[in-house]
Amino acid sequence: MMTNNKFVLNWIDEMAAMTKPDKIVWIDGSDAQAEALRAEACSTGEMFKLNEELLPNCYLHRTAVNDVARVEGRTYICTEKQEDAGNINNWMAPAEMKEKLFKLYRGSMKGRTMYVIPYSMGVVGSDFAKYGIELTDSIYVVLNMLIMTRVGTNVLEALGDSPDYIKGLHARADIDEENRYITHFPETNEIMSVNSGYGGNVLLGKKCFALRIASFLGRKEGWMAEHMLILGVEYPNGDIKYICAAFPSACGKTNLAMLIPPAIYREKGYKVWCVGDDIAWLRINPEDGKLYAVNPENGFFGVAPGTNEKSNPNALHTCMRDTIFTNVVHNTKDNTVWWEGLDNNPPQPGYAIDWKGNPWDCTKYDKKDKSTCGAHPNSRFTALAKNCPCISSEFNSLKGVPISAIVFGGRRAKTAPLVYQSTSWQNGTFVGSIMASETTAAAAGAVGVVRRDPMAMRPFVGYNMGDYWAHWLEMGKRIPNAPKIFHVNWFRTDDEGHFIWPGFGDNLRVLDWILARCEDKVEADLTAIGYVPKAEDINIEGLEDVTLDTIKELVSIDKASWIDDIANIKEFYALVGDRVPAELYDELSALEARLKA
Repeated sequence: MMTNNKFVLNWIDEMAAMTKPDKIVWIDGSDAQAEALRAEACSTGEMFKLNEELLPNCYLHRTAVNDVARVEGRTYICTEKQEDAGNINNWMAPAEMKEKLFKLYRGSMKGRTMYVIPYSMGVVGSDFAKYGIELTDSIYVVLNMLIMTRVGTNVLEALGDSPDYIKGLHARADIDEENRYITHFPETNEIMSVNSGYGGNVLLGKKCFALRIASFLGRKEGWMAEHMLILGVEYPNGDIKYICAAFPSACGKTNLAMLIPPAIYREKGYKVWCVGDDIAWLRINPEDGKLYAVNPENGFFGVAPGTNEKSNPNALHTCMRDTIFTNVVHNTKDNTVWWEGLDNNPPQPGYAIDWKGNPWDCTKYDKKDKSTCGAHPNSRFTALAKNCPCISSEFNSLKGVPISAIVFGGRRAKTAPLVYQSTSWQNGTFVGSIMASETTAAAAGAVGVVRRDPMAMRPFVGYNMGDYWAHWLEMGKRIPNAPKIFHVNWFRTDDEGHFIWPGFGDNLRVLDWILARCEDKVEADLTAIGYVPKAEDINIEGLEDVTLDTIKELVSIDKASWIDDIANIKEFYALVGDRVPAELYDELSALEARLKA
């Protein structure tokens, strides 16, 4: 045992009495213990060690075939009152949920080891840090948590005798999808997960704690937990300005977080630094009244397919060492890994094992048929942030980085322009609340259907979405020097359905305009939806297919499609329910009036 904290010890005793593990092992964060656990996982076939020369300290893991992604339908927010969880979350009363869960947990660790993982979200000892303890019967979870969070005895020392920690219980049980639950009890700081082994459902520090529980804590304590990347743009003179940005899935969030500037910017001396690729915790700094952000995580849990030397070289280089790959192709010829979109050299038949553990024939792969993939479309790499070539020197900062701009993004073929700026914090909150993406062919179901994903938090708010928006509005009144709020859309298409904007590294050109606006260095045109750039202020130097006229088209406002969108927004607000703040309805009415004027 590594602590005398009676709140921790009593809880562990209770959970062990219920789950009945054969033994209990405390995780101390040491390399020696981690190495022993890796060896044990390899001896049982839970993990495979990869080529030490080509992929030092890298391992491959496969999940059960029925357990490959987050399950929103099995994810619950359990508050005493249903309306506190809101209409967008699945809800069950805490007592009822616990009765259901405890039946599944009873005896679930017989013949297994319970691992006790003391971990910190944020740098241990910083004002931002929050502590958790996850109990699990999975070595895979332990090894991933060692990458994704800050684990060790110093967490218990920082916690001391306090009861103020997040309790997390995870048991693999039977990996039964009919009895799979990922449950959150925000009022009592508890997370319980059962019958899953997939990272997003079982690495309880990630979405469960760092977003669902933390968003609830943030509202209570006066800070914000957001589904946002954090990046720094370094100017040729050495100044660095920081941006937080929220994007729904399939909108290029990781690529933006690790952006490589286009050649004309690189040659001038511009650099982009990654502070975080997924989650931001934001607090008001009392010294300068600005909003400061930290990335509470210690690693990246990235999607492998599509990650390559062109799309995201920084992510690719990050996962070349100290990484756990999940559900990718095993190339047995040189004991490495492969996935769709990595390169055009898949392992040949006879040398390829697919994500299910079966021989795979790359010649039968059909891009249109996901069932022919060698790697699962949601296959992952868990990699240390410190191995990222563009990791910010402020990654471990105790006070975080000052945020100049908050950027919301969506995927719209016609409606949203390339970039626009909100007219105020309240208007910016409205812009975030109506964030949307149109489904692509890659998503299940019909193409072009609008899915509202406010602030990219729809699956991750730990309480009522209307109350969450009210908290945004409240924060705006409390931040003396608030960041400006923008919206971007890299996905506008022409009449043939081709993307007009090149995207990827060239998105820096838009960030450059955004930061210039934050410093009042450029003018903008006020439209019905907000401020849009003057076309000549977007730097297109070095772009072959983009002219001034292209930019004019990209920043034009398609009033008809906006007016069509209003009905959809009203429908969505009605779904969120009676806690939608009046201010947002005011913003909606004003927008409608301006569009129709």
